[in-house]
Amino acid sequence: MDFGENMKRVNYLNNKDILKEIHKSKTTFCSYVDPEYGQYDIILLETGKINIRTIAEAKRNKAKRLQQLAFEAEKLAGKKVKLAEFEIDYRKIQKDELIFRIMSFEHVPDEPGRKKNPKTVADHKVKLNFPPFQHYKFDEGDNLICVGKSHWEGGMENGFFNKAHGKSTNKLAMMWMKLCDRYATRGNVRGYTYNDEMRGQAILQLAQIGLQFDESKSNNPFAYYTAAVTNSFVRVINIEKRAQNIRDDILEMNDMNPSFTRQNQGDWERERVKYMPKQSDAVITTYDDAGKATTTTHGEITKKS
Repeated sequence: MDFGENMKRVNYLNNKDILKEIHKSKTTFCSYVDPEYGQYDIILLETGKINIRTIAEAKRNKAKRLQQLAFEAEKLAGKKVKLAEFEIDYRKIQKDELIFRIMSFEHVPDEPGRKKNPKTVADHKVKLNFPPFQHYKFDEGDNLICVGKSHWEGGMENGFFNKAHGKSTNKLAMMWMKLCDRYATRGNVRGYTYNDEMRGQAILQLAQIGLQFDESKSNNPFAYYTAAVTNSFVRVINIEKRAQNIRDDILEMNDMNPSFTRQNQGDWERERVKYMPKQSDAVITTYDDAGKATTTTHGEITKKS
């Protein structure tokens, strides 16, 4: 029996699925007049941006999304179909069927003094786990009405601000863990003895900033998460190296042998210089423990050695 044929491969690290889980996670922090109003068709910065062009773009986005959903449903049922078979004419979609996500701080309470020198609207407001927004749609009278708010609980008019009643989905959390696990196997970090600490710090960082990804600015959350993980790993490496230098200094002050890295630092430097091109004008820049740069030439180092 071939177990490989019966085991379905699951890919946790693609932008499409990550965006879907981010949307589901943010929805748990929101309140909508109707659950179906949680799925937006276009993201805009203000209601004034809603015009003929953006409405047409929203219709195309909705048609494409419905086409993809119908295709995936038939494919999941085991049918051999093509995406083109489910094409929808966006011109048949009515304006009152569209949902507009407007990035807005209107419903977020102020918090004076949160930042010493506030520069943006967000600096004057309560700190949130992701950029706030409101959902709008056209009613039968062609008027824009608010049908949803982020960080909100209850009705649109009689509800209240609440930023703590939602959570990230389990699948999104698994994606964060999978990303950190894979990053920890890279050749430039897997050899460190504190690899587990780096991975744990990266997971913690993603849990804190994972939902801050702004869909209105990018559709590539994988790159956003990878940059955050890289920064976490580098931060732990720098902290551990500073601690190692302090330990080595204390050991040397007490006439004890420092770490293997400190003992062989001079040998490594001499070997590096030995195999460099014999050019007296070659410029070499070295850094001490404090990060201060010293520039010398190959000829000067050769004379000293």
